[in-house]
Amino acid sequence: MRKLLPTAAIAVLISATSVFAASTYYVSQKAGGGACSVTTKKPDGTKVMMIGTGTYKTHAAAETALKAAAECKTK
Repeated sequence: MRKLLPTAAIAVLISATSVFAASTYYVSQKAGGGACSVTTKKPDGTKVMMIGTGTYKTHAAAETALKAAAECKTK
């Protein structure tokens, strides 16, 4: 039983980190213009540009920022 407890604790920690992995969202746009999108990967600054300076904790908050961003408005 004592050998099982550390293994179970490690399994819980690993599964918890995967839940928190996608907890940061970015609003991004392809370099040179184009459609904006919400991503979980930080834009690299060369091929994909970050819109604004903030990160968002929820997808809904990032979507709201995307709709409000002047760069993302269709012309």
